Amino acid sequence: MKFRIDLDVSSSQEWIDTVMSNFDEFLKDHANCERKASAMAMSFVAKYPDRVEIIPELIETAVEELEHFQTVYQIMEERGIQLTHEIGKDVYVKQLLDKCRDGREERFMDRLLLASLVETRGAERFRMVYEALDDPKLKQFYHELWASEAKHGEIFVRMALNYFDEEAVYKRLKEMTADEAVVLSSLPLKAALH
Repeated sequence: MKFRIDLDVSSSQEWIDTVMSNFDEFLKDHANCERKASAMAMSFVAKYPDRVEIIPELIETAVEELEHFQTVYQIMEERGIQLTHEIGKDVYVKQLLDKCRDGREERFMDRLLLASLVETRGAERFRMVYEALDDPKLKQFYHELWASEAKHGEIFVRMALNYFDEEAVYKRLKEMTADEAVVLSSLPLKAALH
């Protein structure tokens, strides 16, 4: 059984060039993404308290994302960068959420698989950031993030397999991965994770 997602499209060289040309702006967005990732994991706990098999791992994931936020914030402080006052909408995630099905069980499956896709894309992009950085401290942090996000990508697929038939999970994951490729390709380039 395979837990790692194969993305349909790779992020472009233009994306990483945009990030590296305005890394301070990327850090602000990255901090916001970590806050949202922590909140997303906890929202599963709030919406699905009956899914006791996955609650401990969801809490652990939420804490880990919050620790990532803390580290990004420390990097921002060192560079004299303030957090943004508001966390703007993530068009990438919004468009993927719009593709999630209705119905309690269908939506639950789709939300888990969406979380997996977002984390997997994050891992791919953090790898690119890691490879492009020269600063040893930043390089080490983004290397650790790359590994962590890849693990999170697998966690949410495993969670879905607790509750849904393997064939149904992988069929839906294939559909959502195709949707993710279309959404990603439609986004304008900016110094942001998505």
